[in-house]
Amino acid sequence: MSARIVAVVTTNKEHVAGGVPVFVVPSRERMQQTAFTLEKVMDAMVHELDDETLIVVRHN
Repeated sequence: MSARIVAVVTTNKEHVAGGVPVFVVPSRERMQQTAFTLEKVMDAMVHELDDETLIVVRHN
């Protein structure tokens, strides 16, 4: 099984850098809403790295 990160959603832009689309949002609530919308659209899964960062991963 392979997996790849397809997006990052964060409230702290200092914690992330390019390579995949990065969505910087103003609050934890908005972070969760954005990540779960991306999860549905991209047929992927959301994983929490820390309180400020979620990654959207597509598992093949």
